[in-house]
Amino acid sequence: MLAAPLDVIVVRKLGVPIQPELGMGAIGEDGVCVLNPEVIGRLRITENALRGVEERERAELERRAALYRRDRPMIPLEGRTVVVVDDGLATGSTARAALQVARAHGARRVVLAVPVAPSETLDELAPDADLVLCVASPHPFTAIGQWYDDFRQTSDAEVSRLLDRARREHQGHEGRSSSARDDGDPGAVPRS
Repeated sequence: MLAAPLDVIVVRKLGVPIQPELGMGAIGEDGVCVLNPEVIGRLRITENALRGVEERERAELERRAALYRRDRPMIPLEGRTVVVVDDGLATGSTARAALQVARAHGARRVVLAVPVAPSETLDELAPDADLVLCVASPHPFTAIGQWYDDFRQTSDAEVSRLLDRARREHQGHEGRSSSARDDGDPGAVPRS
């Protein structure tokens, strides 16, 4: 168990207007925007269409960030090792956006951890992370969902419940660590 604080970096895929599951990029908190010029060019996505999708997704991003954090600030990342966990990668746009948000917030080291991804996406993301960990990189790779028994969306209520529980548990861990430090136990100092 890491005994590390848990938070979210909220990102949103920018889906192609006529095929929303196909990502033409992603946005993240603090104005991060990652575009896939190959998809945009190949499908002749106009600036207006791109702007419309981005505005809609930015509104959803802000709604989710407010809901998940409940007016609490993001856990400070300055000088920390941050582990970004994604449920699987296809194009990697949302993971790249999350990595950029972590870097923008001063993370000392950024680790990307995923259960499944195509090898070419892992190669493309390698420069964005200090370490990329992936359990399986099957070939051919068709869809993330094929590697799950249950790939249903996680509800906002479930995400909020899990974040609240993690915050309570981490606060309890910090309290125990503080007591241990007061007793002179250097082994109980939490690491970031």
